[in-house]
Parts: sequence; structure tokens; C-alpha cells
Amino acid sequence: MAARAMLLRRAAVFSPPVQHFLNVRYLSTGCIAQKDNWLNKLLVRKIEPTKESHSRMLSDKEVIFELQAHNLKPGTGKPYLENYEEYVKAVVDKFADKPVHPELQGSWTVTVGDQDQCLHLWKYAGGYSSIDAANKLFASDPDLSRLIQDRNQYLRQRSNQYLLPFSFWPPVSPREGGNIYEIRSYFLKPGTMIEWGNNWSRAIHFRQANNEAFGGFFSQVGRLYNVHHIWCYKSLAARKEARESAWRHPGWDEVVAYTVPLISEMHARILVPNSISPAQ
Repeated sequence: MAARAMLLRRAAVFSPPVQHFLNVRYLSTGCIAQKDNWLNKLLVRKIEPTKESHSRMLSDKEVIFELQAHNLKPGTGKPYLENYEEYVKAVVDKFADKPVHPELQGSWTVTVGDQDQCLHLWKYAGGYSSIDAANKLFASDPDLSRLIQDRNQYLRQRSNQYLLPFSFWPPVSPREGGNIYEIRSYFLKPGTMIEWGNNWSRAIHFRQANNEAFGGFFSQVGRLYNVHHIWCYKSLAARKEARESAWRHPGWDEVVAYTVPLISEMHARILVPNSISPAQ
């Protein structure tokens, strides 16, 4: 009790949100021996056994997104983007008569975060069968193969992921010009994806005022338990105001308190649209 009193006296000099987290930290460590105490029931939402996969519970559409991350050699941005623009046009042409086809949803260059990096978001409306068909064409078509091979000279590293969209996020759609974007990437502790979805299904309503929510996804192939939230803002100043405004909504602080313990790593990048991007 003396230790708790000392902790609370120290917390009094902080702002109310910090006091809240200090209180939660003390209580959660002080009561850890009590397996079923009231705090465990409050902070840990138990998941009942289910015959459905977690991905099916969180995403209700046969739509898969591919997020490509290309790390460029310094100074090669211009020829790389020229190559990628030609590649996008070739994809549109080659798949014009196909029942399902990849659709570019966004193409960005990172300005804050991983320098010399471009991100591209593709949509496959036909699920994994459309990805299988697309990969066969990419491998067999000489024009596409040439463009991919030519692109390699500008790259120092590349990676991709297949993602599912969270069902409670608004659908990805084109945006008119004059925006910047932020991609916030979270690496969750295994087994916590459902709890993350439970909390963000509430939280997303606090971030809808200015149509800032662009897309929310979780990984299926590639690095697992990886969540990406993409936000759209008019400027860095507008981003600051939007994020501060969320804290003025009752309930946002609870969402933060519930979801922070689920995260093992996170980072944010600021993006500007490339000329070929439908999301400007």
C-alpha cells in the first residue's frame, strides 16, 4: 500500500491521461497473481472457441490486397517511377480481356520514415484464384517480365504482403489531389488480432469526421500479425488536428488503453502520391 501511495503521489504531477496509465500499470502488476480478478476481465477480452478462422471473422469479402514495398538505390527515383508507370499501363492492357484483374489502389513515395522507398497497393477482387492467374501471366508474358527485370536495377531491397481488409473500415476508394498519406504499421503479439479488431471496430467511428480513414488491413501471407492503417490528410497540420481531435471523443482513451498492450512493435511513415496513383 505504501508503494501504491508513493506512485499515486508521483502521478499527480502528470496530466490525467498519464495518471490513468500509471494507475493501470500499477494495478495490472500488483494483481497479477489473481488469475480471474476484475482487471483481467476488463482488459483481456476472452475469445470463445470458434470453427471459423480469425480472418473470416474480421474480413467478410473475397478481396485481397497486395502491398509492395520497394527500397530504391539513392538517386534512382525518377527512372524507377518511369518504369513502374509503364508497368502499370502494361498490366491494365494485358488484363483488359480477363474476367478478374489486379487494380492499382495507391502508389506513394515515403517522405518521412524509410527514405528512398515506394509503396504500391494492389487489389485482387477475385481472391487467391485471381492472384494465381495473375502470377502465371506475370511469369509468362515477355513484356511484363522485361519490365520487372528492368526494375531490378533500381532496387536495393523489395518485399510484399497479401492483406485482407478489415470489414469495419470504409472501402478503399480513389481520392482527389492535394493530400498526404500516413501508413501506421503495427506488429501484434500472436493471438491478439481478434481483440485488436474488437477495439478498432469502435475506434474507427472516432476518425470519420474528415474522411481521413483510407484503408485498414491485416496480413495473411508475408510477415504475420501485421496491421496497416492508412490515413489521408490535407497536410501535416491537418494530421495533427485530427489526431488531437480523437482524444476529445469519450471512449478513445479506452481504446488506446486496451490496444497498446497488444503491440510488440509499430512505426509510421508519411507518404506523397506518385503521379500514377488513383489516391492523390
